[in-house]
Amino acid sequence: MDPLLEQLREFRIIPVVAIDDAANADALGQALVDGGLAVAEITFRTAAAAASIEKLAKRGDMLVGAGTVLNVEQVRIAVDSGARFIVSPGFNPKVVSYCLENTIPITPGIATPTDIEQALGFGLQVVKFFPAEAFGGLKTLKAISAPYGAMRFIPTGGISAANLRDYLAFSKVWACGGSWMVKSDLIAAHDFAAVTRLTREAVGLSR
Repeated sequence: MDPLLEQLREFRIIPVVAIDDAANADALGQALVDGGLAVAEITFRTAAAAASIEKLAKRGDMLVGAGTVLNVEQVRIAVDSGARFIVSPGFNPKVVSYCLENTIPITPGIATPTDIEQALGFGLQVVKFFPAEAFGGLKTLKAISAPYGAMRFIPTGGISAANLRDYLAFSKVWACGGSWMVKSDLIAAHDFAAVTRLTREAVGLSR
C-alpha cells in the first residue's frame, strides 16, 4: 500500500473543500490543523483551487490533495501546485493511467461493480465511493463491495456527523470524505472558529 494512502487511513476523515478565494486558504489550513485534522482535498470546482493548494502546501504541516480532477491537465496543474494525491469523481482511464505512470496516488470515483473491476484491473487498492448517500449509502457499499475482498473505499457525498461513525465502522472503509466542517459559507464568512470546532467534533467521532 502506498504510504500516502496509509496516511489518509490514519486521518480517517478527509475534508473536501471548495474554496472561492485563495486568500482564505492559509486561515482555513490553520483552522483544520487546530481542529486536529492536517489534511485537505481542494476541489477543482472553483478557479481558486490551484492557488489554494499552493498556499496550503507551502505551510508544510498539512497533507494536501486535489479533488474533482477531470483530466490529465488538471492533474499536472494540481501536482505542480503542490498536491500530493488526486481524487476524481468518476473513473477516467486516462487520468488513472497518467497518475500511475507518474507515481501519483489517486483514488478515482466508483459507483458500481463494473467500476470496481476496472479499478482492480489498474491495480488500485483504494477507490472513492461517490456519491455515497445518493447511491444508497452504506447498504449499497456493503452490497457492491462484497465480492471484492481486497478493495478499500473512501465514501464521499452526503457524509456528515450523523452517519460518519456508521461508515467508519465498516471494515472496508478506508476513510471518509466530507465537507460539513469546511462549508464554503463558513470559509467565505471567515468563520474559522466554526471550522475548527466542527473539525474537532468530527475527529472525536472518528476515534
